[in-house]
Amino acid sequence: MLHVLEHPLITHKLTQMRKTTTGTKDFRQNLDEIAGLMAYEITRDLPVKPVRIETPVSACDTYELEKDIILVPILRAGLGMVNGICDLIPTVKVAHVGLYRDEETLEPHVYFEKYPKEIKDAVVIIVDPMLATGGSACAAIDMVKRQGAKNIRLVCLVGAPEGAKEVEKHHPDVDIYLAALDEKLNEKGYIVPGLGDAGDRIFGTK
Repeated sequence: MLHVLEHPLITHKLTQMRKTTTGTKDFRQNLDEIAGLMAYEITRDLPVKPVRIETPVSACDTYELEKDIILVPILRAGLGMVNGICDLIPTVKVAHVGLYRDEETLEPHVYFEKYPKEIKDAVVIIVDPMLATGGSACAAIDMVKRQGAKNIRLVCLVGAPEGAKEVEKHHPDVDIYLAALDEKLNEKGYIVPGLGDAGDRIFGTK
């Protein structure tokens, strides 16, 4: 199921990121902040369990998170969303999935993967700023499913309709969260209007 998070602060910060004139520092900072804002929305339905604790005043019946949360950034651009989410959920564990897209075929290629042991029973959040063709996202979902993950969410900043449809086609059980659904892909597989190459803009390699 596709969710587009229409929030004034998210839209404002994404507008700053889209601008050609925005430098690496501001691009990275806005991405950090948007990731945190999105994390608040996508964790709204996390399962909780009842606990009894002692406050300085009295005993208290309350709730705490029931499952581990594992963040899976798709390298390298996905790393730009890690800090914002970790700031909100300090107990999150971080896996790493290394994928690159062949510039001619647009097919994803795997070069690295590393996971925490608890992935089978955890809530798994895959992050990547861009959902373009959907190839990398589908490959990453395939990879975590092979590790036994069942509760999976895909979180991207900007998506193209083509990419969203590709994920929905191959992984209808995975919820997709976007800050914006853009118009289309161009002939090179870039999102229009998009924000350029997110990895290059995050790490200053443009």
